Amino acid sequence: MTKTLGACGLLWVISVAAGCGSSGPGEAAQQPAAGSTPIRRATAWVNPTQGYEGGGSAIFINEGDRVDLQVSFQKMEPGVHALHVHENGDCSAPDGTSAGGHWNPSGHEHGKWGEGAFHLGDIGNIVIDENGDGTLTFSSEYWTMGTGADNDVMGKALIVHAGVDDFTTQPTGAAGGRIACGVIKE
Repeated sequence: MTKTLGACGLLWVISVAAGCGSSGPGEAAQQPAAGSTPIRRATAWVNPTQGYEGGGSAIFINEGDRVDLQVSFQKMEPGVHALHVHENGDCSAPDGTSAGGHWNPSGHEHGKWGEGAFHLGDIGNIVIDENGDGTLTFSSEYWTMGTGADNDVMGKALIVHAGVDDFTTQPTGAAGGRIACGVIKE
């Protein structure tokens, strides 16, 4: 997995092998539904929730057994913000709560991606610079697109939180309110 955080080009490289150990999502969740055709590209147009500004796009690209995510935000509140996939593809509530909780089909505890237990929606944190801009690149061999399987990211919501994910507080990482929301769709 490769994460690029912030416009300043900070790069974190963490290797995650699909199906390694029992602490991450299980092997069964990685398999596409029989006879399904994966979707190759999806987008979440991320818009501010009530009282906030800024937003941007999140592009999901299916490459073989991997889904790559490319996030680009503009005019957002500077600082470090948690970024999670939530269970419901619904951003209709003014505060983003209609998106439900973190996407967690495997029933794991909240945590840091690739380190012990974590939700499938636990992406991590994104750095928004002093100009309100931020980017992130993320790859997952645990996600599918358009398969209908439990690990299908389609139809979920991408949420930007007001605070930092501490990777330990259950079940949300103490990430604070929801400042932006976007539904993942073709």
